[in-house]
Amino acid sequence: MTKSEVAMLGRQSSLTPALGKRKTPPERNAARSRLLIAVLTPLILLSITLAVTIGPVEIAPLTVWEIAFGKVTGAEGDWSNAQANIVWLIRFPRVLLAGVVGAGLAVIGVVMQAVTRNPLADPFLLGISSGAALGAVSVLLIGVFAELGIFALSVGAFLGAMLAFALVFSLAIQHGRLLPTRMILAGVAVSFMFSAVTSFITISDDSSGAARRVLFWMLGGLSGTQWEDLTLPALALILGIVHLMGQSRALNALIIGDETATTLGIDVHRLRRRMLVITSLLTGLVIAVSGAIGFVGLMMPHTVRLLVGTDHRRVLPISLLAGALYLIWVDVIARTLFAPEEIPVGIITSLCGAPFFLWLMRRSKGAL
Repeated sequence: MTKSEVAMLGRQSSLTPALGKRKTPPERNAARSRLLIAVLTPLILLSITLAVTIGPVEIAPLTVWEIAFGKVTGAEGDWSNAQANIVWLIRFPRVLLAGVVGAGLAVIGVVMQAVTRNPLADPFLLGISSGAALGAVSVLLIGVFAELGIFALSVGAFLGAMLAFALVFSLAIQHGRLLPTRMILAGVAVSFMFSAVTSFITISDDSSGAARRVLFWMLGGLSGTQWEDLTLPALALILGIVHLMGQSRALNALIIGDETATTLGIDVHRLRRRMLVITSLLTGLVIAVSGAIGFVGLMMPHTVRLLVGTDHRRVLPISLLAGALYLIWVDVIARTLFAPEEIPVGIITSLCGAPFFLWLMRRSKGAL
């Protein structure tokens, strides 16, 4: 079977019923994908600029990039120290981290839906976020992996995410087949179990700020972001998307079915294990800096598939851009709607994502 046939099969995947029955010609999907990338890329740059300007202290868009250029090159300009500190130390890293987190969660959702062949799969619904949060809280309150220093939080969140997904994955397999309904049920059960353990650790801690720190992981937020918070998740996202783009045809075959993928020479079990490690790593690193932000990995992939079809060569990069754009503006709303008080980002994504989830359940009856 040729590569073009594999791509064609990807457009006829088990995820298609969740998106309705209307089919779009491949040529139109390709043209749409090029147009979306051409539009989303400058739109993200514009959004970063506007998001940095928005806040109690108004700063002109041109000043934002003048300060950024000055900080990178050492040049001086006509701006105050207060403006420089607000832009470079407070707003810029936060906005960029929102983009990285949104992009990461969207990519994770794409891969998980392909690996599980379940249109409802995402890190939040399958308990991976709860596992990562448990790992992070264990580091914060118990001091696990304290010898790793600044990497302790990321390692703890990664191991918690990987443990949760491995447990859900093993529970969802019956007679050698991965059952979508069992995957969701197992994810709900594991999520409750890990949340219960997290709550037990919290109430067992004597420090007064324990509950507040745990609440951060449960609801998600980007306040207090520093430049060093960007390094690991951004690096993991870059390496992850490069590898996943190379596996896009294999993912196309995988969502058709294990038998089809096997006939194409794909080691299905090995591919799933590798995708498990990658998604767990990305989830752990993202949640380590943002907390458990739900539904981004569910909404963005399906929104993109509605526009460009199910070929992962298009879905992966466009979902990355769409996720980044979405969470940048969600974070802007979170910090400005009731200023000076902030709303946890996870509350807003859940308010948007829950109705989308219900709609998706109605559209994907045949796939569940």
